[in-house]
Amino acid sequence: MRAEGVFALGLWRTRPWRLLNRRFNRMIICVLAVVALAACAGVARKDAVPEDLTTQAVVPGMADVRYRSGIDQKEILREGIASFYREQAYLASRGHRGAMPPAVFLAISGGGDNGAFGAGLLNGWTVAGNRPEFKLVTGVSTGALIAPFAFLGPAYDDELKRFYTTVSPSDVAIRRWFLAAITSDALTDNAPLWKLVENAVDQALLDAIAVEYEKGRLLLVATVDLDARQSVLWNMTKIAASRDPKALDLFRSILIASAAIPVAFPPVMIDVEANAQEYQEMHVDGGTMSQVFVYPPSLRVGETSEKYHVVRERKLYVIRNARLDPEWASVDRRAMSIGERAISSLIHTQGIGDLYTIYLTSKRDGVDYNLAYIPPSFNAPHRENFDTEFMRALFRTGFDMAAKGYPWEKTPPGY
Repeated sequence: MRAEGVFALGLWRTRPWRLLNRRFNRMIICVLAVVALAACAGVARKDAVPEDLTTQAVVPGMADVRYRSGIDQKEILREGIASFYREQAYLASRGHRGAMPPAVFLAISGGGDNGAFGAGLLNGWTVAGNRPEFKLVTGVSTGALIAPFAFLGPAYDDELKRFYTTVSPSDVAIRRWFLAAITSDALTDNAPLWKLVENAVDQALLDAIAVEYEKGRLLLVATVDLDARQSVLWNMTKIAASRDPKALDLFRSILIASAAIPVAFPPVMIDVEANAQEYQEMHVDGGTMSQVFVYPPSLRVGETSEKYHVVRERKLYVIRNARLDPEWASVDRRAMSIGERAISSLIHTQGIGDLYTIYLTSKRDGVDYNLAYIPPSFNAPHRENFDTEFMRALFRTGFDMAAKGYPWEKTPPGY
């Protein structure tokens, strides 16, 4: 019998219904009590770094492998200059004489399963026969997962293709119970993604990256220190070259952290030391602060190059794993639908803003700017996150465009 019929007939006053009502109330009270206790307990963590010690926090044994954006400018500049002289020495040992060859930068953005576009583009670029070796590779979120393989070159194209054309949602994360938003640190468990990264990123890959560091090449990945609300740039090449026993675990953790979308995926907790005390930082998706980056604009690379006599031609390629045209959608009049649409709009416009920042910085510093993004013509259905068929179609789009000679844009959209 429907509930309104029970009330209309007055049956709720009878003893069986009163007993049922009491049992229902007890069940609700028990559920609420469990939720309240779980919410109070939360997920345990070590103490966060106190605000006044934030800039002093270091990873034990690897004190100089990261830079806080907007703060550690001198350290970033020092590393950039040192990389130039390492490159110069390496080229000289190989018989190179005269002016330094062009320095080519590659910046790979976030975008979730849209990373299939960047993976396909890199594979197609290899087929085109004019893919350069990059002096600097940077990655954010899904771009961070691509970056190590893009850095090491065409020999790792198959690894990228495998990930972005065979992975399914269950290979990335497992949904937690419906109250996870209250009782846990994320709605899913990304243990499957950890397994994928552990299989792909092994000691041999780390050793290969370390060799490139000695040649003066750099690989940087961005995460966000959520406690301090600061973007952190990790020198992945220096971590690999450190030969520290913990380097492999840290390397993997940073890749996962850079792709740890808040709420959807758990944050990555990184143990640090400050003022001889142990603390823990909470790191999440680098896209929380920036969808793509090359280097902090405040470095003024053009002026600095002249000052230190390291003038050379520079080229930049930016892969934005997203469409730049506004995508129409009929939004349901529900809070979740409205909120999701609003957040995706913020991410979309933030990404375009990042492209403008990079463009203006490049123009000022004399760096040749080149931009790739998902074309408006791509319209494969996207049924869920990490939809295998969607990623295969997008991979093929990026591959075909690059294999024919990618039509790189010289300015951001609408400039």
